[in-house]
Amino acid sequence: MMSLDIAGMLDNSKGLDRLRKDQEEVLLEINKMHKKLQSTPELVEKPGDSSLSRLKMLYTQAKDLSESEVTVSSQLLGLIDALLPSGTQQNQRRIEGSEQKKKKVKVDSEVPRMSPSMRSHFESLASLKGEQNGGCDFFSWVDPPTCDRPEKIMPGLVKKMKALERANENFKFENTKLEEKVEKLEEKIEKLQKKVEKLQALNKRLVEKKEKMEMKMGFALAIAALLCVFLLYKIR
Repeated sequence: MMSLDIAGMLDNSKGLDRLRKDQEEVLLEINKMHKKLQSTPELVEKPGDSSLSRLKMLYTQAKDLSESEVTVSSQLLGLIDALLPSGTQQNQRRIEGSEQKKKKVKVDSEVPRMSPSMRSHFESLASLKGEQNGGCDFFSWVDPPTCDRPEKIMPGLVKKMKALERANENFKFENTKLEEKVEKLEEKIEKLQKKVEKLQALNKRLVEKKEKMEMKMGFALAIAALLCVFLLYKIR
């Protein structure tokens, strides 16, 4: 079971790396779009331009990646919590370890041991993960008298857990910032849409005005032609 948890931790760590890499790529694209819009802001007013739509899509993608990263980090924290021994067992093992160092004697026969079958099972799991260091492997905390491995790995696990918690908070902060940027972009898009509607209305009025002018000019030309015909008739 522990080997499965450790494998899950490794998979989640790889997943975090992939998510961070994807986030970096999306942020690079967002920065490129920002520079493009800053250098040529008139692009967004051209018909058929999709710069703002693409920018909104990139921000949405960055938000989804950030939320996925928070989820994977939470799962990783849960796996680490599952591997951590309880506080009572931890204190007891520290006391037993210090007593062993003071007495410098073996007390294997005085401490309750696991059954041979269970011990064999955990040893086989340990051999799957690789190395042992002086008779002390990753799964040694299930049998405290044989090793002080918990005292060695617990500070590192706690440190990693705190680092993951800090990373989780940073992800939430970045997610909030991204949401604010998306909201601002949506406001800009809405304003631009209103401007486009105003321009379309103005264009419609100009077309109508042009049609009226053409009608007036046609009417004036018709009257002038009639006057010319009338004058020619009079002269004859």
